[in-house]
Amino acid sequence: MKTPNAFFLAVALLFGTAAHAQQVEPLDSIAAVVDEDVILKSELDLALNNVLAQYVGREDQLPPREILQRQVLERLILLHLQTARAADMGVRVGDSEIDNAVANIAQQNNLTQDQLRQQLASDGMSYDDFRNSLRDEMLSQQLRQRFAQTRISVSDAEVDAALASENSEQYHLAHILVSLPDGATPEQISLGQQKVDGIKNLLDKGEMTFAAAAVRYSDSPNALEGGDLGWRSLDEIPAAFATTIRGLQDGQVVGPVRGPSGFQLLQLVEKRSADQSAGAQTVTQYRARHILVRRADEAEAKALADTLRARIAGGADFAEVAAENSDDAFSKDKGGELGWFTQDQFGPEFGAQVASLQDGQVSAPFKTQAGWHILQREETRQTDVTDDNRRAQMRERIGQRKLEDEWNRFLREMRSEAYVDIRTGTPAAATGN
Repeated sequence: MKTPNAFFLAVALLFGTAAHAQQVEPLDSIAAVVDEDVILKSELDLALNNVLAQYVGREDQLPPREILQRQVLERLILLHLQTARAADMGVRVGDSEIDNAVANIAQQNNLTQDQLRQQLASDGMSYDDFRNSLRDEMLSQQLRQRFAQTRISVSDAEVDAALASENSEQYHLAHILVSLPDGATPEQISLGQQKVDGIKNLLDKGEMTFAAAAVRYSDSPNALEGGDLGWRSLDEIPAAFATTIRGLQDGQVVGPVRGPSGFQLLQLVEKRSADQSAGAQTVTQYRARHILVRRADEAEAKALADTLRARIAGGADFAEVAAENSDDAFSKDKGGELGWFTQDQFGPEFGAQVASLQDGQVSAPFKTQAGWHILQREETRQTDVTDDNRRAQMRERIGQRKLEDEWNRFLREMRSEAYVDIRTGTPAAATGN
């Protein structure tokens, strides 16, 4: 992905070094300028072809090509804005993370990585483009996670109220959004109302399925998935719909309802009883001490860890050695004490070590991303976490419901504030600041 300056510099260099050539290689054109970045026509074509491939045999569900191209371009614009914002916030995705993601995708599709490369090539996508696409998606996910951590909070009172009213049903939903800008004018509201009423009229007459209408008309980021929202419990459904949804039959549509993002239509695809059979849940917890050794020189860190371990083997008190030498500021003053924790709480390497020890036993030095560790397992217990798990799951569901509205609002704000110059499909038009 080139910035405009880099792109034009590349063009200038090409013509500067080959001015005498009779022919030059055709250059990729620009589909849109997004702030200091560009979306190339080849990038748009690839994304568009990916969508078309997903709808083979169901082409009648897609809108006309020019509308579909505009929808796909808007997705790319939002993705570019998210990756740029992530970079500004210092969010990074390393090559090793991409390698792991590629390996997981290959495994999920029962392919070797060489077979995955061949499949990508047959689909017209280079391996480098695939990795870059993965990187952008992972940056977007990390930006969303950071957004959730800083913007979304769920109080204990909200969890208590949701648990008290919890029912045993889950609902598979889809929606159509006719978005309105923040501070919409009466004219914009009226146009939005007319559009959503028109969509509802088509659905009522049976002239179009809900999924096809979502693909063609919805302004939601999941429009091309037919507006599918997946399975949700009642507490994950917006309050404007929650009281109504319980009385609907499969396939029925409720709305339009005016929400924070605009006008919405919601369809109950189907419902099911949630699994209530899980009994008491217990986990193994460990109490342990550790010593962390962290040095710029890896060999020096390993040597010091070996020395400290030898002192402990010779009779030195673990807590005293930790207080004097550990580089973990959190536990050092407590003699390396970590308290009670589950096996996966401090990462897989740490968890594997603590699980392999007996109570009272001290590990050999081992390495994690944090540095070199020496670990002493003190004791073990089984803890009933049924209520804790229920509360954690409910907190997560409420948080996801809040995040959906806030994240979509954040994307709309980011889009409205950006400079976007669309140069394909329609006459060039600049929007934003």
